[in-house]
Amino acid sequence: MGNETPRTPILVSACLLGLPTRYDGKAKRSQAVLDYLKHEQLLPVPVCPEQLAGLSTPRDKTYFHSGNGQAVLAGDGQVVSADGRSMNAIFCRGAQVTLQLALVTGCRRALLKERSPSCGVHQVYRGEQRTAGTGVTTALLIESGIEVISEEDL
Repeated sequence: MGNETPRTPILVSACLLGLPTRYDGKAKRSQAVLDYLKHEQLLPVPVCPEQLAGLSTPRDKTYFHSGNGQAVLAGDGQVVSADGRSMNAIFCRGAQVTLQLALVTGCRRALLKERSPSCGVHQVYRGEQRTAGTGVTTALLIESGIEVISEEDL
């Protein structure tokens, strides 16, 4: 084993690591994310809040009907599926499980997929329109004191 320095854990959107976890069953592998993790000697803890909440892959596309992640957590916003079903409870469950994973693995930081209704850091979709705001999981992680960045911040 030698004198290896333990790597600091960081939550990472699983799709950015190349895992096919997106709603459409695809990945969004990011070489910039992989390079950053290696350069910073970070230990990725892959997460997909939507899968952790029990949703399948592939699954219906979802977006914010109103508000953003912070508003959903406060009971004022709404995440809906493409057919109009409310997804608030499922997205809040995924956020809670992701937070629990952060706590048990010692993650104090997260690197999440921009514009996702769960993981968006600076932008999300309201309908088909990009708008400023955070995803549900990102909002809960930030509220809980975890630093969150997106792949676009690298």
